[in-house]
Parts: sequence; structure tokens; C-alpha cells
Amino acid sequence: MVTGPQSKLTLLTHTKRAPGHKGLDSYHRQEKYFLVRVSVRSTDYDRTLMSAEANLAGLYPPSGQQIFKENLPWQPIPVHTVPQSEERLLSFPLGDCPRYKQLMNETEHTEEFINVTNTYQDIIELVRNKTGLNKTNVESVWSVYDTLFCESRHNMTAPDWVTADVMEKLRVLKDFSFQPPYASCQIFELYRDNGSVSVSMFYRNDSAVEPYPLQLPGCSLDCPLDEFVRITKLSISEDRDKECQVYSKGKDKEVIISLAVSGSLLFILIVVLLGVICLRKEPISRQGYQHVVSQDVLDKS
Repeated sequence: MVTGPQSKLTLLTHTKRAPGHKGLDSYHRQEKYFLVRVSVRSTDYDRTLMSAEANLAGLYPPSGQQIFKENLPWQPIPVHTVPQSEERLLSFPLGDCPRYKQLMNETEHTEEFINVTNTYQDIIELVRNKTGLNKTNVESVWSVYDTLFCESRHNMTAPDWVTADVMEKLRVLKDFSFQPPYASCQIFELYRDNGSVSVSMFYRNDSAVEPYPLQLPGCSLDCPLDEFVRITKLSISEDRDKECQVYSKGKDKEVIISLAVSGSLLFILIVVLLGVICLRKEPISRQGYQHVVSQDVLDKS
């Protein structure tokens, strides 16, 4: 049985000699690792860090002066990462993403989600009872399949309740959330030909066949870089923290109403104050004409 690390090694040694990819073939014609050409980023999980290291071991076996120990076809290559709490590039959903939770809640109330849940309710209840994962649903049941799949790859004995029929139903459900197989990868190839730059995409999920070419909707297989950027722009996250926030129309309406009421009250208060001031100050026109009394008149009086 092929394990994860073995799949990674197979993936990279296969990729290096893939005859159908002019970019990969020419790029890896020079098989030595150069620091200035290669940058590797992984999420901060043991399994993904090990996957990155296994990938690099298959991609860049040492040669010449890079061999530091005889019969050891491996060389250390740095793998960069950031703490899980700071990961914004490779991991999703984020730990605190209200908008994602809102969208998932909407999805769980769709007709398709409800129909799948009703169809496989028996297997979901079985998983809940046997594993103690009481909140398991269609969206999260893939993790149970993943655990059982990994154990089978390492020749571990499955629990008695895990029959072939159960595994088949779990396999169908995990596809609802999409769980790629071991060593699957998305390949982006950048070509420069007489000054024009294009992008080609391939998906590999089986070491027995060549990677499948992927065509971006609205573009050709060899998509011009400018078109590629334009078409994918709306699908690329620019600020995940901002995009994770929920902007409620109801709350916005409440704020507008509150501001309108406050403004109206302030206007009324100003009008009342001006009225009081005007009433307390007697107009000059109502005082009439007054004689000017001379000092002589005052002395006689």
C-alpha cells in the first residue's frame, strides 16, 4: 500500500520527467537546487510540513557538491511557514470568519444539502454513534473517511462497523466536501514566447496518467497572462479579514433610522431654543417712541 510520503516522492519524480509539459521539462533540466530560484511555503501543520519536505526530496535529490553523505540521496531545503493564527494565504476558512459561517448556514438550508442529508441520514447517525462526534453532518463527515482511509493505507485494522458498504457511502459523502487524493496537485506553468506571456494549468490526481489540462472559462488552454489576471481577479481574495466580516442590511437600516431621528430631534431643539430667546427679548418696535429727558428737568424734579 502506498503511503503519503511515498506518493509525494512519486509525484515529484514523475513531474520532473513528464514529457507533456514543456515548462516543467525545461525547468527541471537543471536539477540542482538553487536558493534564488525556489521558495517553498507550507501551512503550519506537521502533515503539510512533512509533505513539503517529501516533495522537495523527490524534486531535488543532491548531486555533485550537494552530496554531503554517501548513499543519502537527500539535501536540506528550507520550508517557510507562519503560525496558524497568522495564516492568510494557504489556509481557509479562518478561525474567526463570520461571513463564512453565514454562507455555510445558508448552504445547509438549501434543497440539495437537505436532500443529501436525508438520503444518508442512516450513515451519519452511525458515524455519530460509533465515533462520539455528535455534530457530524454532510459537510464534516469527510474527516471520518479521511482518518479511515489513512489507516487503511498504513495497513491498520478498521473497526468492525466499517464495512465496505459504509466506506463506499462515506466516500460519496466526502466528495460533497471534496477531498483530493494523496499527492494531487494543481500545476501552473508560465511561458514566455517572443515577448508574449501565457499561463497553462494542469491537475494531477493519479500517478498512472498524465496531468489533466484545465481550461479557464473564457480563455484558451494557453491563456494570455493579462486575460488570466483579468478573469481571475474577482476570485482572488485581497483582504480576508475584511471579507470575513458580516455587513447586515438590517443593522445598516437601524443606524440610518437612528441618525435620522437624532438629527430631527436636534433640529427641533434648536428651533425651540431660538423661539425662547426671541420671546424673552422684547422687540424694539414694541417699545414705542421715548422722550429724551434733559439734566435740567431731572434737577427740577
